[in-house]
Amino acid sequence: MSEFKREVISTERAPAAVGNYNQAIVAAGAARTLYASGQIGLVPGKPELGIPGDVAQQAAQVLDNLGAVLGAADMSFANVVRATIYLADIADFATVDAIYGQRFTTGSHPARATIQAAALPKGALVEIDVIAVG
Repeated sequence: MSEFKREVISTERAPAAVGNYNQAIVAAGAARTLYASGQIGLVPGKPELGIPGDVAQQAAQVLDNLGAVLGAADMSFANVVRATIYLADIADFATVDAIYGQRFTTGSHPARATIQAAALPKGALVEIDVIAVG
């Protein structure tokens, strides 16, 4: 397998990143790419959300779930090059961004989009999907 290299792309000719992400990431030399389905705040083995109505707890559980999926592929958040965050309420952006940002080392945040969705499965407040290379 070739070695995974990530290059942060940043230009002043486009708006600066708002929150914990970079404008773009170039992944080079990667032999494997993981496309993770969106995760919501379900607790493994249980059919319901961890704490309905608590966006911070749901965001933490979503990231725990994604960490488990990444781990099953022998990857980690360090391999994530792209993420999409879906919020039931865009007003929760700062709360979710702070929790999300804790999973990445400074300067290694992936490219990302955050959108408000009309509704998420099971009444979730946040859903995140990722693409990882490694």
